[in-house]
Amino acid sequence: MTTVENRSYSINGILSRLAVPLALSALVVFASSTALRAQAYPSKPITIMVGFAPGGLIDVIARLVGQKLSVKFGQPVIIENRSGAAGNLAHRRIAAADPDGYTILGATTSLPINETVFPKRGYTADEFTAVSISASSPEMISAHPSGPKTLKEFVDNARGTSAQFGTAGAGSASYIVTQYFFKKLANIQSTHIPFQGGAPAVTAALGNQIPLVATPPAAGAAQPVLSGALRGLAVASEKRMKLLPDVPTYAESGYPGFTASAWTGFFVPAKTPPEITTKLNAAILEILKEPDTIAKLEQLGFEPLYLDQPQSEAMFRAEIAKWRTMVEAIDFKVE
Repeated sequence: MTTVENRSYSINGILSRLAVPLALSALVVFASSTALRAQAYPSKPITIMVGFAPGGLIDVIARLVGQKLSVKFGQPVIIENRSGAAGNLAHRRIAAADPDGYTILGATTSLPINETVFPKRGYTADEFTAVSISASSPEMISAHPSGPKTLKEFVDNARGTSAQFGTAGAGSASYIVTQYFFKKLANIQSTHIPFQGGAPAVTAALGNQIPLVATPPAAGAAQPVLSGALRGLAVASEKRMKLLPDVPTYAESGYPGFTASAWTGFFVPAKTPPEITTKLNAAILEILKEPDTIAKLEQLGFEPLYLDQPQSEAMFRAEIAKWRTMVEAIDFKVE
């Protein structure tokens, strides 16, 4: 009996001693296979899904980057537009996609905004990893040249009445930023006039049909301001834009620290191997630094952002908190 028991303990001991190296071997095999997949990536077509209609800001950026990625990787890059629910249809689709780097989300500021605006959106921000936040266009308010010459003048004129402004619909970044500015910073009443997009709102301002339009330069306001057809009253950036050097910042207008931008970027499902997200980020960074890309982005009213993958992820998380503060302050939600 003793011999049998000793033999049993001996076998258990052997199995115990084998468990650690076997586990380590499994980890090595897994890590090796992951590294090999990343090294081989991409070996088939990549799809960039855009949650808005063709011709929008992220669609233009996605096609610009996608075309150049295709050349760099030697694989087709397909742009798929899946518009609806303020981008949520595309967001849900990517959140549930295979985390292999072959299905990418071309996203806008709607991704962090929707985290607070839509409680029942069907996904969470934790289901995404930021690959690259690539370009930014600060929020701007503009007026017809016959109207106020400064932001202070506009705010002073609106006291005791209501500041009327037009944007691309309730829930847009421009709507949230402007409502927050009037309600929490300027302390005046405001009336929102919604439009089907930034371009129609700009057209209404050009025709002096609305006293103020809130939209980023990249959404159609840049050229009218440059030509003098509209007057830029304030831009929500830390410093004046290179494209619009005559438009003062909110800080210069008496509201220090107030910044907000519409940005575009690329995201993948959260469990995508870091080797793949790093490889994608490096390729996109190279594209953003190409002179023709810089010229195109600046022409559109964007400023390129040269963020590595960890910086992009950090900015994404900070943006969720920033937009949550503004959304909750104006008490706006879509059930």
